[in-house]
Amino acid sequence: MKQRTINAFFEGQSINAYDSFGAHMCFEQTQGVRFSVYAPHALNVQVIGQFNNWNGEGYEMPKVDDRGVYSLFVADIKAGMSYKYRITQAHGEVIDKMDPFAFYSEVRPETASVIANTNFTWTDDEWMEKRTRNFHQPMNIYEIYLGAWKFDKNGGVNYRKIAKELIRYVKKMHYTHIEFMPLSEYPFDGSWGYQTSGYFAANSRYGTLEDLKYLINELHTHNIGVIFDFVPVHFVMDNYALRKFDGTNVFEYQDESIAVSEWGTANFDLHKEEVRSFLMSAAAYWIKEIHGDGLRMDAISNVIFWQGNKDRGVNEGALTFIRRMNYLLHKNFNDVMLIAEDSSDYPNVTKPIEQNGLGFDYKWDLGWMNDTLNYLKADPIYRQYEHNKITFSMAYFYSENFILPFSHDEVVHGKATIVQKMWGLYEDKFAQARMLYTYMFTHPGKKLNFMGNEIGHMREFDEHQENDWFLLDYPMHDSFQKFIKDLQKLYLKEAALWEDDYNYESFEWIDADNANENLYSYMRKGTNETIIVILNMSANTYRAHQFGVHEAGVYSEILNSQKDIYSGVGIVNAKALRAKKGFVDYKPYYITMDVAPFSGIILRHKHKPQKSAKDFIE
Repeated sequence: MKQRTINAFFEGQSINAYDSFGAHMCFEQTQGVRFSVYAPHALNVQVIGQFNNWNGEGYEMPKVDDRGVYSLFVADIKAGMSYKYRITQAHGEVIDKMDPFAFYSEVRPETASVIANTNFTWTDDEWMEKRTRNFHQPMNIYEIYLGAWKFDKNGGVNYRKIAKELIRYVKKMHYTHIEFMPLSEYPFDGSWGYQTSGYFAANSRYGTLEDLKYLINELHTHNIGVIFDFVPVHFVMDNYALRKFDGTNVFEYQDESIAVSEWGTANFDLHKEEVRSFLMSAAAYWIKEIHGDGLRMDAISNVIFWQGNKDRGVNEGALTFIRRMNYLLHKNFNDVMLIAEDSSDYPNVTKPIEQNGLGFDYKWDLGWMNDTLNYLKADPIYRQYEHNKITFSMAYFYSENFILPFSHDEVVHGKATIVQKMWGLYEDKFAQARMLYTYMFTHPGKKLNFMGNEIGHMREFDEHQENDWFLLDYPMHDSFQKFIKDLQKLYLKEAALWEDDYNYESFEWIDADNANENLYSYMRKGTNETIIVILNMSANTYRAHQFGVHEAGVYSEILNSQKDIYSGVGIVNAKALRAKKGFVDYKPYYITMDVAPFSGIILRHKHKPQKSAKDFIE
């Protein structure tokens, strides 16, 4: 181990500590594996495994740094062998621990680390060279729990085997990115990966590390981006893992009142430099070694405030960690997205570090999600009194770079699925869900939807059951999926919906105040076109309704959520609408159109090309 590398780890400046710690195949006079671990208060450390019949005698690891680094080379062992560290802890107890820096582990319920084969030939150079952080590109994210998207014929899931079908589906539905719920190792299925044990270990449930890299490589070669969920706040309490690693709180806070989270997990001590290096290196590992295009960082509210509670104040040490991590990740990977799942109103989450921001690229807009879904749960008769729940998002939208999420969190724990949240009976629920998604995909901001939302899932997410694909045998669900597919295709095609998302000049209300009719209308302004959006959140039909527009010319309906092919009522505007001169909605022109109940309507108006001096001369 290089001294400079060790020093960077203890100074909280390392983003590649995994190159030094853990188990690495190497050649030191003969071929074997070098094991290195950090256990500052251990009395003795041995490496045990299949190669020595789990007997640590003669395999004591010498301390190579007085700050608590132990390292040992063991000859003639191979990838695929299991191992642990046998630690005589600070108070004399002897316990076997997994390797915090292991790249692979046994399949649960077994808990040993595994010496990984890290060799893989990537062929995604073209993708890696052209990828960006997508500020001025469309971004439509499909969030999935890999273990329950679709089972193979044996009732399981494998990274390699699922690649072809997953790619085909994502391309068919016009998603640009997949966000994987945590693919790092964890023991309890019901945590969905958010109670992590192995921060560098590819989830062994679904195959090998090589299999995972194959899946990511295939996604990239088909122009699909990959975002990994990353959990920098808390970790599992299981005794074989990080907790009380050497008998003391190596990774968690010393103060027991803050060492345990509200989820019954252990809170990382984000003030410790060694913990900072550990987590920053884990984040960098998934970017550099697994070719992630982005990290969605979980529970950032619990980084900002002590225990996620604003009343307890800001956790300044944790914010120092986040700023440093985001700064170093952007410095080394300037084309990778850093995304905050943050439910707080803490300012400047997506502002640069130099502007006293936290340095994220995007933040989930959970306020928009909650307001919108609460509005649509209400009986339409009473929606006029909650009209501002739909308009409020645009009052704060440009304060951050927001992603609009309907994530797994919204379809679990008795909250009901997206379709089921809608007011009314079966047909009304689907009509409003189609209208809801029209709103989502025309509102500024990037998009994220959890698997199953696109087929009108009626059952809440369950990690043990695959998506209910059989629903597509029913016309309402089949037509709903077709609508989502067409809407997402349109989103990718119409640049006005994404090219200037975070510029306030790209959005303008036509009428934000029509509470009596539950009507909302606005425009998205692009370089070559203007998109007009009409949302009817009432059960009423409005015939020959006028809406103000800025320009003369023709406005063509390019999507209507109540079209009959989507199981709608069939009230559409089949003919192009020509704007007439007249002062409506404080605009100099207006269009007249029919608006079906619970409908989302999208119109396109192409801008006339500007004449040049040459045109006037001729």
